[in-house]
Amino acid sequence: MLAALAWLWPALAIAQPVPIADPAGPPGANAETRAAWARFIGYNTHRAFAIGPRGEGGAAWGARDLDQAKATALANCARRAGTDCRLYAVDLAIVDPARAWNPPSAAPASLGIGGFAWEIVPDARYLWRGAATAAGAIVFGHGRGANNADYRGTQPQTWVRHFNLAGFDVLRFDRHPNSDDADRAAGWLRDGLRRLRAAGYRRIVVAGQSRGAWNALQVLDTPGLVDVAVAIAAAAHGQGGSMNLNAQADQLRSIVERADAPSARVAFVQFAHDPFVLDPDGRAALIRDRLGRRVAAVLLIDRPEGFAGHAAGQHWQFADRFGACLVAFATAPAPPASC
Repeated sequence: MLAALAWLWPALAIAQPVPIADPAGPPGANAETRAAWARFIGYNTHRAFAIGPRGEGGAAWGARDLDQAKATALANCARRAGTDCRLYAVDLAIVDPARAWNPPSAAPASLGIGGFAWEIVPDARYLWRGAATAAGAIVFGHGRGANNADYRGTQPQTWVRHFNLAGFDVLRFDRHPNSDDADRAAGWLRDGLRRLRAAGYRRIVVAGQSRGAWNALQVLDTPGLVDVAVAIAAAAHGQGGSMNLNAQADQLRSIVERADAPSARVAFVQFAHDPFVLDPDGRAALIRDRLGRRVAAVLLIDRPEGFAGHAAGQHWQFADRFGACLVAFATAPAPPASC
């Protein structure tokens, strides 16, 4: 994993040093700790990393609060070191007094991109650079749950952190559940992406999970709106053998037929045993064969081994395996055809 992430660091260093993103890890760390650190920087907050007197390490991520993250990291380190450890990093900061560092700028509370019931908002849990210096922006849309569950403010999936390490600002496409109709949300997203492009971002990636992924595919009907779309477990209707799920298959074909983004790259991910998918083989063929003729490149991650269910893209294991590949697909001059 250290080797897989190391290519990100030189690109970041061109603009300014970002110690929290340096996969080399803490000074004096042993090989195991350096490898753990290279993975740790790609994981979601709340998180903490601890180091022992002989270079041992321990980490925690995705904790409910900072106190839990710190305690777990220290305990994991102490089990390896056999003695007390000290905290080295907490969330986006390096807290070791010898190398103390905080991000030079914080994400603004808002960019003013939004309207009634929706907003494209910077996420403060990521490094922020601003349009002038960022490699681009990635806009992540959450899913839509039952009983009007409100997912606004939810941290994007773990793999998105790899884009942040590669220099991208991270923003959320938040929608109020009472107004979150699929076609209405796609209209909001088109408007927001135009305004984000006008703000000066050189490359725009639109991504999402479930209904957020569905919206990311819908905006491909507008040429030049996005450079890359990443759709994780795209869905817009109910599950099981319902007519809604049958309608979803028809509507996905319609979205593909309306796609008109000859310069865009599209990554499409689906998982085995997803109850929101009626015909995974048919979906794979539709994306590979028909959408592939309407966009510049397609990366199909089709039911990868070891991942199952509608939410499989959320897990850190998915980020470990596919995060760097998704970044390479979005940014490399010659995008990889597979992971």
